[in-house]
Amino acid sequence: MVWDMGQPDFGGPPVGCKGKIDFLFIIDSSGTMLNAQQRLIEAYPEFMAAIEAEFADFDRHILVTDGDEVYQMGDCSLCADPEDCDPMSMEKSCGIPLDTCDKKLGAGIVFPIGENASNRRCDLADGHRYITNADPDPLAAFECIAPVGTGGDGGHAAEAMVAALQPDLNGPGRCNEGFLRDDALLVVTIIRDGGDVYSQGDPDDWLDSLYWSKGDNPDAVFVLVITTDGDIWPSLCFPNQPPTGEARLRTFVNLVDHGYIGSICAESYGPFFAEALAQIGPLCDSLIP
Repeated sequence: MVWDMGQPDFGGPPVGCKGKIDFLFIIDSSGTMLNAQQRLIEAYPEFMAAIEAEFADFDRHILVTDGDEVYQMGDCSLCADPEDCDPMSMEKSCGIPLDTCDKKLGAGIVFPIGENASNRRCDLADGHRYITNADPDPLAAFECIAPVGTGGDGGHAAEAMVAALQPDLNGPGRCNEGFLRDDALLVVTIIRDGGDVYSQGDPDDWLDSLYWSKGDNPDAVFVLVITTDGDIWPSLCFPNQPPTGEARLRTFVNLVDHGYIGSICAESYGPFFAEALAQIGPLCDSLIP
């Protein structure tokens, strides 16, 4: 992919995002994701600190969702706090007090439940389902919402991305109200162990929906994907096997004007995010809302 980070010529300096960045994380909740979720949480503080150092007026929105269409806790003994759920409940969700947004694909997750999940409700500032500058400890907030668990299927990652950015979830009174801002750079991070064979549509459809959500401005979007690399050679995940056909998530990234992909089997995601950071600054500076 050829990067072109040059400044567009519109007769004057670009407006820039002025430190406003909306981060959308789609985190796989399938059974093989424990190590990957831990690596994300380990790499996240340094990544955010570097962005904060880059922008004096860093104005963050950080929303986490997953690609799981089913929301339930199979083992009620996992409840982190008896006040959050009733371990003796016969209900599939163990008596957890849920609202409609907890069950919507693409809605911000504030109560991750299941094996290896937080299993408690994360109280974010102002009742949002995403982290803002109003949260007194944004790192602790992320550490609460990011462990989405390993009891789901996570197979609808791209579909969750599309849903999270639609007016049905971003409009007034909706689950993700206020998350997506017209004058902010949108940074989408998909972490999925395996291909995305279940999401509706194809990579071209996902791209069209993504760009549409930002006014059909490809320079307003940066996409990061961490996924299985068995479709390329050499492969970290399957070093002794021949590559398979190109996975749909890789096809999607290759279609995006500003996209970056890494292996989910890397020992650390720090270098991946560090390389991505080098692209975020110039892209933010050149943004024309």
